Amino acid sequence: MTRKNRQWYPNVMMHITTRGNRKNNLFRDEEDYKVYLSTLEYVLEKTSDQFEIVSYVLMSNHVHLQVQTKEMHIKCFMGRLNNLYAKYFNNKYNYVGHLFQERYGSEIISDDKYVLEASRYIHLNPVRANMVKKPEEYKWSSYRMYISIVPEKTIETLRILSYFKSENRRLYYKEFVESAISPKG
Repeated sequence: MTRKNRQWYPNVMMHITTRGNRKNNLFRDEEDYKVYLSTLEYVLEKTSDQFEIVSYVLMSNHVHLQVQTKEMHIKCFMGRLNNLYAKYFNNKYNYVGHLFQERYGSEIISDDKYVLEASRYIHLNPVRANMVKKPEEYKWSSYRMYISIVPEKTIETLRILSYFKSENRRLYYKEFVESAISPKG
């Protein structure tokens, strides 16, 4: 049976998800997270600036990426990223077979509201999974770069931050994201 082609066109922003096979962990230790991020950087470099990472979060058994494409199809990026990371993981843990549950999920982000909502959703994933109380406490997310706790690396924040007033835009973004955290009552 053939698979349905993904909806894609040039210069589109996408919300990408990928999950471990049978919901198993993709990351077992700190080295795994670091290798995934360095693999992400490597693939960005090798695809000649055809993709920008807008936001990301690496959860223990899945990944969310917000990606701006240019002229190259997203499958070129994700295929290479998932393949390289799976080879690393399978080699490290002496596994054979599929690391990822299925092909990655992709959704086109079609309007400005969804651009912001996808970023907020991604950055709040660890909070909603009860891994941390505040998104800046989670190390494997781009959120800390958005609010200037750590220097920017791998991501392009300008697209998201341009929606906020130029003075204090990082603070306004922080308030926007954290306004969706429901208080425990």
